[in-house]
Amino acid sequence: MRPPTIRDVAERAGVSKSLVSLVLRGSEQVRPEKRQAVLAAVEDLGYRPNAAARSLSERRTRSVGVLLNDMRNPWFVELLDGLNSRLHDNGLRMLLADGHLNRRLGEDLTRTFTELRVDGLIAVGTLPPSEALRAAATHIPTVVAGAREPDLPRVDVVANDDEHGARLATEHLIALGHRRIAHIAGQGVVGELRRRSFETVMGGHGLAADATVEQGDLTEEGGYRAMVRLLNAPERPTAVFAFNDIACVGALSAAEESGLQVPRDLSLVGYDNTYLSRLRHLWLTTVDNASHDVGRGAAQHLLDRIENPARPKRTVLSPPTLEVRGTTAPPAAGTR
Repeated sequence: MRPPTIRDVAERAGVSKSLVSLVLRGSEQVRPEKRQAVLAAVEDLGYRPNAAARSLSERRTRSVGVLLNDMRNPWFVELLDGLNSRLHDNGLRMLLADGHLNRRLGEDLTRTFTELRVDGLIAVGTLPPSEALRAAATHIPTVVAGAREPDLPRVDVVANDDEHGARLATEHLIALGHRRIAHIAGQGVVGELRRRSFETVMGGHGLAADATVEQGDLTEEGGYRAMVRLLNAPERPTAVFAFNDIACVGALSAAEESGLQVPRDLSLVGYDNTYLSRLRHLWLTTVDNASHDVGRGAAQHLLDRIENPARPKRTVLSPPTLEVRGTTAPPAAGTR
């Protein structure tokens, strides 16, 4: 049996094809009884709109390309949930591409989105410089979410206030009585913002000489290696603020392998408030970067830019909060 068509729906509902199209597009210019008749016919017949035909008629694909820095990072889960819910409410679908796969294959999947003629692009997380993304942003509405780069004309940025979040983490450790505090740093502009805020807060409390920065690479393995180096220093820190939760988990593993108990011997703070931080056997103190709100905000800014591509670019920062759990405590007596 052939699938039902829009003509079949129109005949069943006793209306014109154009009125069926108005109902399917959510138009408010349809009387309630006509709308109900069309929706009932759609349900009875099991009609599904032909997306390809609709794209041709509307000159829109109703799809949004989302390029992630690395799909393995759990931080993206809540951001994508906020992003998808807002896009779905407006009849748009997400198409995902993994930037990590980009680099492994030596390709730039942004070009694939361009070829698919997506209605908009959202770059999520700190991505390496991309000429393809730069070129696409000149003619496709584009938003950066959860990062501060790339900095491009008419590309909105919706992110977390990283400086404030790093300040919350560092102030928390200082308030507990820690003095020798280290930061496992991240990369890109976001990494620089968090590192600089950490150093500023430490300096403001007269602790600049006790502040240590160890470079990481945003992964669990990177956090582990950075923590090993910190533990092998002549005077190990009593507390560590990690760039993200994944690095913090790696730092926790290194500490426990060295015979240290967290938080009795070492306090740890992560960043992102991912589901990892809420696992009972980890229970990380971490900074909640409002990722769900960032996702919804990025979706709304993209919708606004699709409506008005020429409007001035905007940067919107969501305020973070500190989630105190089980990996921070005052330093042991005699270790301050």
